[in-house]
Amino acid sequence: MALLHRLRRHLVVLAGLLTLGFLLLPNLVVTVFSFNDPKGRFNYTWQGFSADAWRDPCGVSGLCGSLAVSLQIALWATLGATVLGTMTAFALARYRFRARGAVNSLVFLPMAMPEAVMAASLLTLFLNLGAELGFWTILIAHVMFCLSFVVVAVKARVMSMDPRLEEAARDLYAGPAQTFLRVTLPIAAPGIGAGALLAFALSFDDFVITNFTAGSTVTFPMFVWGSAQRGTPVQINVVGTAMFALAVLVVLAGTAGANRRRKLRG
Repeated sequence: MALLHRLRRHLVVLAGLLTLGFLLLPNLVVTVFSFNDPKGRFNYTWQGFSADAWRDPCGVSGLCGSLAVSLQIALWATLGATVLGTMTAFALARYRFRARGAVNSLVFLPMAMPEAVMAASLLTLFLNLGAELGFWTILIAHVMFCLSFVVVAVKARVMSMDPRLEEAARDLYAGPAQTFLRVTLPIAAPGIGAGALLAFALSFDDFVITNFTAGSTVTFPMFVWGSAQRGTPVQINVVGTAMFALAVLVVLAGTAGANRRRKLRG
């Protein structure tokens, strides 16, 4: 009875830990197989421990080149989507204008639309415009579908802001620019940061839309897909593990910074 009582009390925590473990299981498999020595081109069964792939992550032709392309596109797409998305979020949250409701609804359309439909639509648009498929068409496509996620993240933060803080700044003779830079922007920064991180992750990881708009350009997800047809190199697992570790470090750093600021305010 005591055991059942404890399980009942901690059921939510237990369910959360099990769910988290299930979600992290693929990352664990990728990490383990980044140290595999497949003795061949297929890295699907454990053969033995080896750190050779970590010593030479660019040992597979084209891997680091495709990774560089994906990082460049993700960084530029994040910058473009964050700037445009932040301005759109402030406009939707703070101002009343004609067709505001329609714009508000259209923002959610890329999030609800299947990627294949959006990809085909973008491909049709680029072909009708006579654009050459490649780096720039991928970048434009990524900005377009990342924009909605940034708008949603920033808009939620802006709508939760207390307008009395900005009023207090204006009462203390702060100009519009000072009020925005010293009050509004710091308060909205967590939402902007969250939107930027989400945009980067979505852009770096995207395959479907990229495959339609890439032409001869090869990004890292496309390289992984192509390599899987011939046997997955261990170096792909190395890159995946490194990206996962970097993402965890960013989250931990953000959490530590938030806790530190909370303690300083307390």
